Amino acid sequence: MIFRPETASKVAEFLLQIKAIKLQPTSPFIWASGIKSPIYCDNRIILSYPTIRTFIRQELCNAIQQQYGSKALIAGVATGGIAHGALVAQEMGAGFAYVRSASKGHGLQNKVEGVVEEGQDVVVIEDLISTGKSSLDAVAALRLRNANVKGMLAIFSYGFDEAYQRFENENCPLTVLCDYDHLLKVALKTKYINEKELSSLQQWRKDPKGWNN
Repeated sequence: MIFRPETASKVAEFLLQIKAIKLQPTSPFIWASGIKSPIYCDNRIILSYPTIRTFIRQELCNAIQQQYGSKALIAGVATGGIAHGALVAQEMGAGFAYVRSASKGHGLQNKVEGVVEEGQDVVVIEDLISTGKSSLDAVAALRLRNANVKGMLAIFSYGFDEAYQRFENENCPLTVLCDYDHLLKVALKTKYINEKELSSLQQWRKDPKGWNN
């Protein structure tokens, strides 16, 4: 679910402006899985731009307050969601924890770092949703600690159907500030891409594995 259309458009504009998102339908990137992708997203770049960083933080806070109130613990997903989650927690005066991609290999071997009380309401912060698998692994880790995960907020989503289905199956509401559809609208409007490139980008989202640029 998109938080607000006007927020989505502004976030898309910012991400393209600072090159946190790059669109290259004629010269695609190669994912670790071997899939060709015309889009590259690195939302950690947001942290280097105070004005944009502040806007993202405020919109995440607004979304949390509207949907869940202000009493939940904030949990960031490693690695991209940690800094954004910490900024949100600071703004809201909330507790903060984070979830590793894998359990630590020594000491207490924690996957969840920070104080998470049994039955505590938790809102999870993620920077990017692709297939949703790693994001929901973090939710599962929090639930193993008997946390009450209220939902997840993310800065950007590719909008894959399989991801939204996964979140629905796991009963974890997902809200994003911006998604692929809003990004393409802004990219076309600002002449970042043309109509031919738009068609190619839309086809990729429908069938990433079969896409041929």
